[in-house]
Amino acid sequence: MIFESFNEDYVRRLADGDSGAGDHFASYFGNLLFLKLRVRLRSTELIDDIRQETLMRVLVILREGRGVNRPERFGAFVNGVCNNVVRELCRWDGREESWSENMDDPADPTVDLDANLVNADSKREIEQAFAVLSEKDRRILQAIYLDETDKDEVCRLFQVDPGYLRVLLHRAKVQFRKVYRGGNGPSPVNRAGA
Repeated sequence: MIFESFNEDYVRRLADGDSGAGDHFASYFGNLLFLKLRVRLRSTELIDDIRQETLMRVLVILREGRGVNRPERFGAFVNGVCNNVVRELCRWDGREESWSENMDDPADPTVDLDANLVNADSKREIEQAFAVLSEKDRRILQAIYLDETDKDEVCRLFQVDPGYLRVLLHRAKVQFRKVYRGGNGPSPVNRAGA
């Protein structure tokens, strides 16, 4: 979602009943309010009621001429109206929905909380495998994969032609796989697919 900035012209057009501004207002703030409310309230009916009431109240305030003192802060104004509507409707309705402005956002299920631990384990296993490799194999793998050195530069450093560098790289990878698998770690191919 792209966040908008607002100005005096936009707020004036809303107050004057401009249909283009009204459509944008309903769509833009309707989506934002839904995103805000869905993490705090379980009832979709209550979420819809609060969204509609918030949008209506904002338009009424603008059309009555009470307006917004700082149009660039129009989004914060709409958010404040929404907070007031939530408090009123939840209290009036006697719903069991709890509302706190200090409430933490729910955990994102797409974030892997164990990723840092897995990465640390992988790093340790790779370092152990590197320690067992010959210096030449370790330096080639380091240059190509970790330092991402240009292959022409690697050829110059090892004083080999590109054809022989492919052979050296292949041998180093074979040795790494043997050592890595021998250390009871999963193969790098299997780890990447996991």
